[in-house]
Amino acid sequence: MNAAEIERLVRRIGKDVAERAQGAGAGHDLAIVGIRRGGVHLAQRLRRELGRTLGAEPPLGTLDIALYRDDLANQGAAPVIGPTDIPFPIQGKTILLVDDVLYTGRTVRAALDEIVDFGRPRRVWLAVLVDRGGRELPIAADFAGARLECADGDDVQVQLVEGGAAEDAVIVKPGRRS
Repeated sequence: MNAAEIERLVRRIGKDVAERAQGAGAGHDLAIVGIRRGGVHLAQRLRRELGRTLGAEPPLGTLDIALYRDDLANQGAAPVIGPTDIPFPIQGKTILLVDDVLYTGRTVRAALDEIVDFGRPRRVWLAVLVDRGGRELPIAADFAGARLECADGDDVQVQLVEGGAAEDAVIVKPGRRS
């Protein structure tokens, strides 16, 4: 997937979110939370897109789920923890949770656990650029730019210029086959 395709998908996700928010009466209480690392830059892009569609950019926060992961014991003695910054009240909001790739569902589960530590949102919608299948938990994206069929072990990488990539791209690297 190249930069033009990614831009098109972000626009489509933004349009779909705006339509659902307006239809659900959630346009005024919509807030965006990007999951570190991959979801933050995508969340910023969706915020700008929603600002164009809704007339105002929703508040934006970021979430680091390192301490909420269910595999923390496997990560070694000192997990790398980044900042969580949610500069608005969660209580009663419609939260658009954003990540780059949805795979097992474990990252989203950890993010939901952390969000409720900040308050009780009215609802949480999940937006991802790529849904690659392979769920281990019963979690589904409300908004997905693309759905890819990938083998277990394949590595799906979303590379965005905001994260240091030379150009936007989605790359699938084949994993080891048994």
